[in-house]
Amino acid sequence: MDIRYDQVFKAVFTKETTNSRTALSHLISSLIGRMVTVDTIIANEPSIDDTRQRYLRFDIACKTGKGELINVEMAFNPNTNEQVRLEYHTARLFVGQGLHGQDKTYDDLKETYQIAILAKERFFPDENFAHNFLYYDPDNRVSLGGRTRIITVELVKTGPVVDKPIEEMTNAELWAVFFQYLTDEEKRGKIIEIINREEAIAMALDTLANITQDEVEYARLCNLIKSELDYQSGMVGAKREGLAEGFTKGHDEGLMEGLAKGRNEASLEIARNLKKMGLPITQIADGTGLPIETITQL
Repeated sequence: MDIRYDQVFKAVFTKETTNSRTALSHLISSLIGRMVTVDTIIANEPSIDDTRQRYLRFDIACKTGKGELINVEMAFNPNTNEQVRLEYHTARLFVGQGLHGQDKTYDDLKETYQIAILAKERFFPDENFAHNFLYYDPDNRVSLGGRTRIITVELVKTGPVVDKPIEEMTNAELWAVFFQYLTDEEKRGKIIEIINREEAIAMALDTLANITQDEVEYARLCNLIKSELDYQSGMVGAKREGLAEGFTKGHDEGLMEGLAKGRNEASLEIARNLKKMGLPITQIADGTGLPIETITQL
């Protein structure tokens, strides 16, 4: 299974086992730059028929032994407004701690981290695969030194990293290459080297290998549901794009073109996901309305 799928990622890192908890602690430590130990996994997703799921889709919400709050998610198909969404939920995570009570001060607020591993998109123009965002004054080059951070990892930028010698890779680079190339047969030798070098990554792989068939089916179901929500979101985006083009052109042509473009792109993306999950091409054609020939070529 591809560990980049949201529910597979969640299944690997939220089990109540030593391997799973150690792997999660090591992953987070690698990304924030200091050692932490995950103490508690917090339930954070709404029911599968709740339309809010398109917004509240954090794979893992956890708390460290020192009380720091951390959201970690694998976004296989990130939202087009991913950066703004991350900023919004980082703020919610921080203020959600509360300061009610006479014995509370602002200094009691714990550090909070929003970690997003982005599987298929480039969000920033540079070639760095990892970014660490804090409140910052760009004019005077001064950091606020606050307690909220957004950390992003763009897996599509790991091409130059995977060719580095294992000994020269940082822990964050080892994890990023592991996620991106685990199912790539051409990089199998590199993945084996990483597994042999990093015990925590080996623990994650062992957990993945022992996922039950029920969990596999649940992951498949969740990805189907998520594809439907992505399709709905794509339609909304297409409508907005079409309206904008329509106003520019002064007639309905822009609206129709935008809707058609968005509908086709959403259908193609859903078809790709369903094909990767092993669904028969005929069923994919029935569900998306795409020609069998088109799906075969994806």
